[in-house]
Amino acid sequence: MNLFKHLFADDWGVHPDDHKRPAADQAVRTMPVPAKLYLPLQQHLGGAARPIVLVGQKVKKGELIAEAQGMVSAPIHAPTSGTIMAVTEITAPHPSGLSLPAIILEADGADEWCELAGCDDPFALEPAAIGKKVAAAGVVGLGGAAFPSAVKLIGASRAQVTTLVMNGGECEPYLSCDDRLMRDAAAGIVDGIRIMLHATGAKVALVGIEDNKPEAITAMREAAAAFANVQVQPVPARYPMGSEKQLIQVLTGIEVPADGRPADIGVIVHNVGTALAVRAAVREGKPLISRLVTINGACAAQPGNVEVRIGTLAEEVIAFAGGLKGEGIGLARRVMGGPMMGMQIPHWRVPVVKGTSGILALDADEVAEQEPNPCIRCGSCVKACPMGLLPLEMSSRIRNEAFDEAVGLGLKDCIACGCCSFVCPSKIPLVQYFVHAKGEMAAQERTKLRNEATKKLAQQRQDRLAREAREKAEAAAKRKAEREAAAAKAAAEAAQKESVS
Repeated sequence: MNLFKHLFADDWGVHPDDHKRPAADQAVRTMPVPAKLYLPLQQHLGGAARPIVLVGQKVKKGELIAEAQGMVSAPIHAPTSGTIMAVTEITAPHPSGLSLPAIILEADGADEWCELAGCDDPFALEPAAIGKKVAAAGVVGLGGAAFPSAVKLIGASRAQVTTLVMNGGECEPYLSCDDRLMRDAAAGIVDGIRIMLHATGAKVALVGIEDNKPEAITAMREAAAAFANVQVQPVPARYPMGSEKQLIQVLTGIEVPADGRPADIGVIVHNVGTALAVRAAVREGKPLISRLVTINGACAAQPGNVEVRIGTLAEEVIAFAGGLKGEGIGLARRVMGGPMMGMQIPHWRVPVVKGTSGILALDADEVAEQEPNPCIRCGSCVKACPMGLLPLEMSSRIRNEAFDEAVGLGLKDCIACGCCSFVCPSKIPLVQYFVHAKGEMAAQERTKLRNEATKKLAQQRQDRLAREAREKAEAAAKRKAEREAAAAKAAAEAAQKESVS
């Protein structure tokens, strides 16, 4: 208990207004299937899926339409039955507004499932078999990172982890989809957690839920009461409590090494929504084709949580949820995800993907953009950083392009949570500096590798030309020697004939 008091007393992170209610208290609404679904091939970390359907092809709900590519990837399935209309480019759910490849599916209105292969007793399966079912279902982390879940489950089994940490923190302001899932589907989540325990070989699951979600805590405790290896533990409502390193430290008292992974200390982290998707994949054979999405923000007419098919355009979700107040006149920012780490999008015609936890319509008061002022060296960013870094020092190095010095100060440990920018009284976009620096360093590394590859190819070409020249010279010398030998032999034969005659 003293350890937890010590951890809770650490003044890291920030305490933004959570803005979770009234959305969190509204009953979940289920959106009808839209006329068309737009399914990006890149909905997860890792390699994009590869389409395996043709234009004009009829597909059923749950049918595989794009297969995983590589070790870290996830397949995509048809969210409803219908016809493949195109494999083309659509606007990405990203601030850049750039395009990305996608499959467009026109719904036929039947919403007819393909044949599914479930399992009545998941605990009779081998752990590897559970991993294969989860991989085949295209399940990814539903907390926002969208890392293929099967990769973590299989990796955890190989690493012999002992503790499964379930992230029910949902520390981002405005979002409440995990809260609603825990209130409404606690038994299913706990069943999914037990399946994940079996798949990973972990001995215990610690479910961390922020203490501003009392209804979810009660529901989860009741659902887990019969299982001693599933323990529900409230954690302080503090951003970014949902970051895996912070959640692990609060729940276990163990710190993940700076350059390490949770598996290095025998821990693996999954989201509570992911547990429900794992249960559906293993018990029912259902792929991940829909998710719960929070609609919120001052401009949203009816904030709440909506069950949405993957590939539904954000504008259609907003329209179903009651539209925007005043037809969106006061709209200042569109965000997919949470306001701290979500993506600002250029317009609403972008699709919901597997990692979309929220659609936020924010007004000017919520955005509160200000021009940055010079740093006053107050140290607020240092106090707020959950990783114990020195944001003001790192940013000064980055402005001078001293990236190596910024790395020495811990740049690679930055989780881009935005706490430093949030508390900065000068409104300096600190987290943007860090993201820029990481991107610049990655670009420099790519350039270095490309130059090294070019030099290697140039050297190989020089070596090849030198070898070919040497071989030509050797061949010419050999031919010359053969000619000279033949001439000498002919001369000798001629001389012999003359002497005989």
